[in-house]
Amino acid sequence: MRPSAYASLAPCFVSGERSPVAEVRACLARLDALAPKLNAFVHVARETALSGAEESERRWRSNAAFSPIDGMAIGVKDIIETEDMPTGQGSPMWEGFHTRRDAACVQALREAGAIILGKTTTTEFAATEPLMPVRNPHDPAHTAGGSSSGSAAAVGAGILPAALGTQVVGSTLRPASYCGCVGFKPTFGALNRSGSFDHLSQSCLGILAATPEDAWSVASAIVARVGGDPGNPGLRGPSEIAPASLPRRLAMLETAAWPKASAGAQAAFGQARGRLAELGAEIGDRRSDPSIAAVEEAISDAVAVTFAIFDWEFRWPLGNYAKRNGLSEGMRRRLASAQQMTLDDYRAALRRREEIRKRYADASGRFDGFVTLAATGAAPVGLTWTGDPAFNVPASLLGVPAISLPFLQDERMPLGLQIIGRADEDAQLMACAHWLWQNY
Repeated sequence: MRPSAYASLAPCFVSGERSPVAEVRACLARLDALAPKLNAFVHVARETALSGAEESERRWRSNAAFSPIDGMAIGVKDIIETEDMPTGQGSPMWEGFHTRRDAACVQALREAGAIILGKTTTTEFAATEPLMPVRNPHDPAHTAGGSSSGSAAAVGAGILPAALGTQVVGSTLRPASYCGCVGFKPTFGALNRSGSFDHLSQSCLGILAATPEDAWSVASAIVARVGGDPGNPGLRGPSEIAPASLPRRLAMLETAAWPKASAGAQAAFGQARGRLAELGAEIGDRRSDPSIAAVEEAISDAVAVTFAIFDWEFRWPLGNYAKRNGLSEGMRRRLASAQQMTLDDYRAALRRREEIRKRYADASGRFDGFVTLAATGAAPVGLTWTGDPAFNVPASLLGVPAISLPFLQDERMPLGLQIIGRADEDAQLMACAHWLWQNY
């Protein structure tokens, strides 16, 4: 039984049958019960959340809600600024650091009446090192992934209906896959990330949610109030999720990550292909369609190109942080890799990225979506590694929207089915995801 969207509570809020206060109290009770096991939160704004819920309840009863997400409890990844809580960036170097302002997205959510319940755990500087490991809500022996680990664990555990994450490589889609929730990475620049400590050129705000409708509602509330990244037109589409739409033509992508996928993940992907065909979608792959083969070839070196760009762009601030105590050895190795690069190397990687994006744009127009795995398999056992992002890199490098849907399993653990769309066609991708959510 899949969860219902937060919007379904609106009539009950108006009538008084349900209340935002009761919903927030239930979130806090579940958080308290699971917090020792998961380590999903670094700060909880308990009193502020409850007082905000009381205000939301009065608005709903007066039929004056600020938005469809008025009263929704939301977590915020701890690289995103909040005026009432520290922003520690997953590093002991920044523990307790207050900027005393809200990031653009947090400001927008508060203006929409949402309740910022707390800050969720992230890896060090939202990269690869889990200095504060988060456990998977489905089996605490497994990682929750990263870097939006706390956000995914909180939603996957049913503590929150939605939480903010970010993604440069795979930091929204992969933890969503591992934790069994929806992960939405919009088109690059579609949501304003001002006030988030992720300046890299593939960085984007991501949303972890219980349902596709919840993900869209949160994204829509943000873009309506603060737009996209400065200079970008912002997320395109209606304020409410577009009507569910059967995807007519879907392209199955193995990607260069296919050899890394577990046998269980490969089998689950094959079963997904069969199910999508049963539902009425025309299915193609690299063997049956030259245009799909062209996309596979275009993204074949996406991982190498992404990490070359990532490393160079992290020369700052790592070059500064390396002078202090507290920076992990993993991040010091990343800096050392960056210092081996030249500006010409970086420019070459950028040119290659643009070439890949153009080739994808040229080849992708005939399809409603590209379907692939959201991870190489079940979340790894242990807490020292957040998993392989290889299946998430293509959408990040392309700058296009992608969504992970919790439809598959591997080793009795969640595994996401990833749908990749075209730039600025987030609404169309979400309509497809909405239909699959109802029918898959």
